[in-house]
Amino acid sequence: MESVNALFLQAFNASLQNKKVNWDRELSSEEWTALFRVAESHRVLPMIYEAVYSCPSAKKADERIFRSFRQRTLQTVMMQTLKTRAFLELLNEIVSAGVTPVVVKGIICRELYPKPDHRLSGDEDVLIPAEQFALCHKVMCELGMEPLVPERELVHAYEVPYGKKDSLLYVELHKHLFPPDSEAYGDWNRFFEGVQERAVAESIQGVSVPTMGYTDHLLYLICHALKHFMHSGFGIRQVCDICLFANAYGSEIQWETLLTRCRELHADRFAAALFRIGEKHLTFDPDKACLSESWRAIGVDERAMLEDLLASGIYGADSMSRKHSSNITLHAVSAKKRGGNTGNGVLRTVFPSAKNLTGRYPYLREKPYLLPVAWADRLLKYRRETAGSSDNHPAESVRIGNRRVRLMKQYGIIE
Repeated sequence: MESVNALFLQAFNASLQNKKVNWDRELSSEEWTALFRVAESHRVLPMIYEAVYSCPSAKKADERIFRSFRQRTLQTVMMQTLKTRAFLELLNEIVSAGVTPVVVKGIICRELYPKPDHRLSGDEDVLIPAEQFALCHKVMCELGMEPLVPERELVHAYEVPYGKKDSLLYVELHKHLFPPDSEAYGDWNRFFEGVQERAVAESIQGVSVPTMGYTDHLLYLICHALKHFMHSGFGIRQVCDICLFANAYGSEIQWETLLTRCRELHADRFAAALFRIGEKHLTFDPDKACLSESWRAIGVDERAMLEDLLASGIYGADSMSRKHSSNITLHAVSAKKRGGNTGNGVLRTVFPSAKNLTGRYPYLREKPYLLPVAWADRLLKYRRETAGSSDNHPAESVRIGNRRVRLMKQYGIIE
């Protein structure tokens, strides 16, 4: 592992304990800049900055570097604080209108950190019963929220993103947690049927926030990480969310039920690798989490997983080459579910089936004969995305995709 990644993990671990690092060797300006850029790529800059800014090594560093990243830290924390407050106000109004939402990830996970608003969230995810969508949509629009998809797509969309003019708040309203049309993971929704009946409430800043039961929620966090792993990857923050959640609610989690579900998903070794990473680097405590013996008995080498997630940045967005490699990995997973060959999928990734594209092109549900139009539009968008881009190379995308398919085989996700 490169030294900058090692420094990053040390600082991250210290921040989770609300401590400072005690580095005393002199770090070059390039090392400090690389450290902060890794932190930004994983959306944890405030946590890393807070852990390192006062250590002996920092006092020897170029003040201009720290001044720049200090400003970014202050700005992002302030923005997160405003978004948190705005979301809690919105949630109160939704609940008062008779909607029964279940809040997942985001604000629930932030509360597990020593300084919640230092754990940044781009959006807030809210799951509602599909039959309540019209009511919830009406209430949100009355509160100034605007759907960010065309009106004609509201009925079919499994999730609808909302923004608000002159506000930082961004909310994704889910009818389902995963797109039902996805070959790779559309069937995962079956694990979360009836979550409203099993919901619990967490008090956040004096507001009662309904959320999924502890076993449901940990399974969802693992599934969410796995979904992004099947695309182009996921960052250290998702692993940390999972491990802190297990630390906090381990005594309430039905570990054997969770293991059964993960085995159905071929994700038991995947999840075990995340817990191993957490134990070594992210304050995960198997005893505190009441981790069962069957989980502890899973033999897995987490190092390849750690290397991949550190390289990925948040949600695998480290480079365009990596993002486009998801076409290969998703094809491999879909092929496995169809009972086909997980290899030789380059052509299929360029020209996917209508079912695989309905999330992006809803008109294919009723007009599948327009699939060639969707292919053409997709290729044009790819060209626009990559024009002039220095971090996108088709050959590199294939290399990354093939390497990550091998990684999925290593952790038993595909054969």
